[in-house]
Amino acid sequence: MTNKTILNDTHRALGAKMVDFGGWDMPIHYGSQLDEHHQVRRDVGMFDVSHMTVVDLEGARTREFLRHLVANSIDKLQKPGKALYTAMLNERGGVIDDLIVYFMSEEWFRLVVNASTRDKDLAWIGGQAKAFDVAVKERPEFGMVAVQGPNARGKVIGLLREDDRAPVSKLARFSARTAQTVDGVEVFIARTGYTGEDGFEVVVPEAQAVAFWNALLAAGVKPAGLGARDTLRLEAGMNLYGQDMDEDITPFEAALAWTVSLDEGRDFIGRAALEAQQAAGTARQMIGLVMDEKGVLRHGQKVLTANGEGEILSGTFSPTIGKAIAFARVPAGEPGEVRVDIRGKEVPVRVVKFPFVRDNTVQPGI
Repeated sequence: MTNKTILNDTHRALGAKMVDFGGWDMPIHYGSQLDEHHQVRRDVGMFDVSHMTVVDLEGARTREFLRHLVANSIDKLQKPGKALYTAMLNERGGVIDDLIVYFMSEEWFRLVVNASTRDKDLAWIGGQAKAFDVAVKERPEFGMVAVQGPNARGKVIGLLREDDRAPVSKLARFSARTAQTVDGVEVFIARTGYTGEDGFEVVVPEAQAVAFWNALLAAGVKPAGLGARDTLRLEAGMNLYGQDMDEDITPFEAALAWTVSLDEGRDFIGRAALEAQQAAGTARQMIGLVMDEKGVLRHGQKVLTANGEGEILSGTFSPTIGKAIAFARVPAGEPGEVRVDIRGKEVPVRVVKFPFVRDNTVQPGI
């Protein structure tokens, strides 16, 4: 049976085109994916991300547990409210899922994991937590709205009661705290996102999610669907689980080496495999591509390099750049001149560093 978020009827009333996304009935767009993309880059837009899974970890040994569970160092989080992007790995070093960890207190850490991996994530986290006596609590009673764009923060802050002791307007990037709406509803607000723009992701009690969405709508925030979310995140150089990485791909092969901390004395799951791969050298690498010719780069297309064949992972037409862009996984080493097989024609592409776009600015060399 297809799952529905609490905002499903609201999306339909706004004329959204709905599609199945990882078992959830979600809006792909509300009329124009292109307009929604530009709206977020240039002003502000909002996304229903209530399909994401919120998980609270509680117990005296929660930090110790997370040292074991994730590849990044949880000890980077020393100040309550700080967040960390990381991945859970299997013993082979493959990515079970990528996620954000929020440190709220020594006995309470919050995770937000992907919707499509919910069941396996909960089973994996629960199984690993037993040895540490950590309680794993899924929080299905929450909805979540991502408000993104250069004007996003002002729109959200306008709906909140500001606390002079810790104003949300001063919340740093990759930080979170609880706050109250002007109606007195407690929300969990994080200065994070999946678009390459500034903004907040707001966890709202499900019973108040529709009212919060409508308040944003009344404040002039336009809705955006998953189509725009995908082009925005690819421009921003952000991986999509299941397409750019999975349980057979290590962080080193997914351009996520920066999320791995091989800190001394910490034996996290998958560490031995990563150290062996690091010593031997990775056979594959993930690169960014731009195609100057007309056309679109799509998942599964063959990529030809000086070292052999690879394939397109995520590919799309970039509305901000006006050209096709992609992630590709190719053999390690200097790729030389690169071409993509598009319906039997070998089309030249350029290898570039990503992100392609940051804060509505096309990056140098793109």
